[in-house]
Amino acid sequence: MAKTRVLITVKTYPTISKKYDELVCTAGFTEDGNWIRLYPIPFRTLDYVNQYKKYDWVEVDLTKNKSDFRPESHRPVNIEVENPIKVVGHIETTNNWQARKEIVLNKVYEDMEFLIQEAKDKSICTSLAVFKPTIIHDFVWEEVEREWDKSKTEQLKQMNMFEDKSQFEVVKKLPYKFSYVFEGTDGTKRRMMIEDWEVGALFWNSFRRHNGNEKLACEDVKKKYFNDFAKTKDLYFYLGTTQVHHFTGRNPFMIIGTFHPNIEIQTKLDF
Repeated sequence: MAKTRVLITVKTYPTISKKYDELVCTAGFTEDGNWIRLYPIPFRTLDYVNQYKKYDWVEVDLTKNKSDFRPESHRPVNIEVENPIKVVGHIETTNNWQARKEIVLNKVYEDMEFLIQEAKDKSICTSLAVFKPTIIHDFVWEEVEREWDKSKTEQLKQMNMFEDKSQFEVVKKLPYKFSYVFEGTDGTKRRMMIEDWEVGALFWNSFRRHNGNEKLACEDVKKKYFNDFAKTKDLYFYLGTTQVHHFTGRNPFMIIGTFHPNIEIQTKLDF
């Protein structure tokens, strides 16, 4: 089976599953510029050499995920056995992310309502997209459950009794949900959750730096994603749907990452 090359642009904060252990939803672009979703991937149990970063090019054996109707969804083949993900390159941020832009910004949506309708059209069923907000009003947080579902954690304990994962601990659940408040060209003000891995990492790093002060940690997250990205960068959202809500939710999308090069100022030369 020929391996597929994928530029990784999305890694969500880990979740836990009774069926698959701890998981990270990963997505990116193939060499021909199409979106692709890699799921399930037990990212933190991969060997260190196979733990890819954002904007790494990776090679992996893939097959269409037949349990997922979304066209972009593919499943790695025997990822923990003989077919690991192999990192084969990386795209840096040089020249204001130009090499990244050439892959990421080929198709950008600005009308959120149009994108939602395209997702619900079963002949198209778009479930991954790059979106450019026209106005970003705010970045907010709210407290949520602090512990993972006990039935899932108990299931994982039973699974791991028979596997050599003595050094593996399930990632802490984020006690807050972070969201952008924004508008697209359709003019509707929306509040959309962001599940980027880096949001969670930033929260926990700030939490430790502030000696356990959650309010200051949340404010640090807002400083990065609103005061920095939204106010001083050319901000785009990576959007993705959840399988369970794709056809039933009013808006099935969530923000699964950001793309934020510097704003380029166009100067007019008079001759």
